[in-house]
Amino acid sequence: MLTFLLPLAGYLIGSVSSAVIVSRIMGLEDPRSSGSGNPGATNVLRLGGKTAAAVTLIFDILKGLVPVLIARHFTDDGWIIGLTGLGAFLGHLFPVFFGFKGGKGVATALGVLFGFSLWLGLSAVVIWILFAGASRYSSLGSLVTMGLAPVLASFLSPGWGYLVATFVMAVFVYVRHRENIRRLRDRTESKINLGGKKPADATSPEDPPDSSAR
Repeated sequence: MLTFLLPLAGYLIGSVSSAVIVSRIMGLEDPRSSGSGNPGATNVLRLGGKTAAAVTLIFDILKGLVPVLIARHFTDDGWIIGLTGLGAFLGHLFPVFFGFKGGKGVATALGVLFGFSLWLGLSAVVIWILFAGASRYSSLGSLVTMGLAPVLASFLSPGWGYLVATFVMAVFVYVRHRENIRRLRDRTESKINLGGKKPADATSPEDPPDSSAR
């Protein structure tokens, strides 16, 4: 029963769109139809500034972390725990409560990694800071972090269930970032901008202006 219920609970928790809810509470435009159209912290930063983006980011991370911690409370089966984390991640990408149109999943994946292993999560944060900080490309930091996450999981996570879930998340993150990869290749990707709210039609490090990777 836990094999089904815990991943389902993870998916439902992940399906709660932090970006949409925060935007509604703070009186901002709907991130699904404004800016890049991507319901994530980067687009909320563009539409509402640093505070709204920070709140969105925190809740997106918690969406990944909390279901894993709940699963670990009820079982020590790594496959069930891994599937629960993966369920939360997929809920963010394909939220049942918001028309299955979600974000790219990096923050939620980070929360899942922290739930799997504190050291795994911390390692991912350090890698993102190093690469995003040095390049000023948030998308590059995300891609390198998730690309290395399965390697880190093979050393820092306690079982195959965690490793497989991490690998699947990495694959989805790369698929969701395919437009960013193209722009990085063409050197047209936008760099990190912490200067506050930007025009709604501005480009973003992680959110393409078209709908191909929402």
